[in-house]
Amino acid sequence: MNGIFIATIVVGAIGLIFGLLLAIAAVIFKVNADERIGKIEEVLPGANCGGCGFAGCSAYANAVVEKGAAIDCCGVGGSSISEKIGKIMGKTADKKAPMVARVLCGGNPDFAEKKYEYEGVLDCNAATRLAGGEKQCEFGCLGYGTCVKVCKFDAIHIENGVAKVDEDKCTACGMCVNACPKKVIEIVPKNNPMTVLCKNRLIGKEVMSMCKIGCIGCKICEKNCPFAAVSVTDNLAKIDYDRCEACGLCAKVCPKNVIIGE
Repeated sequence: MNGIFIATIVVGAIGLIFGLLLAIAAVIFKVNADERIGKIEEVLPGANCGGCGFAGCSAYANAVVEKGAAIDCCGVGGSSISEKIGKIMGKTADKKAPMVARVLCGGNPDFAEKKYEYEGVLDCNAATRLAGGEKQCEFGCLGYGTCVKVCKFDAIHIENGVAKVDEDKCTACGMCVNACPKKVIEIVPKNNPMTVLCKNRLIGKEVMSMCKIGCIGCKICEKNCPFAAVSVTDNLAKIDYDRCEACGLCAKVCPKNVIIGE
């Protein structure tokens, strides 16, 4: 019995010593977290969407305080969040125009020609592995909802075989942009509705054989734009939103009705 008693005392003493050592180490090596990090985390939406360029809201808060990251990176909260972070950091946020994701493809089944009937996994990445997908246009939206799956805000859905963004819900986080294997989704200014619904850079004759609503690079939009905001490069019309006044003239003159937003 004495042996058991002594062993118990020894084990208890060792435990006490280790506990004291750990307590001392915790005090010596304590990292004093900047209280501003916690305050910024409180004002962030907690979506952890990655749209700010960081792993999540906590990582962004740390980056703002410890690495001087910009205070206006949160697309979910917009300017109101930037202002709150600015007050915490003692900075003034630059006002930015709201942005939104748009799908640059109008090739629904009524317009786009197919190479074959796809019967595989309903995922754009899987479909792309089979000869680039069923559409003859290699630049077209496949419509199997890979972008829908990654959107944390229920802001994108498949309508008539093509992805479409609900701009009232979209936060421009960029998750759908990164997920799309065809790269047909872009982030553009929300307050400018003008959009070229095409990404095909082939010559007009080839485009017409693939899609009835594809850009043929005719340059009629470019020639008629009074603000020099539309240019055709590599057979594809593109809008310079810094110049565009959303007059809608390019949409009116486009012979393929590939520009929308009037």
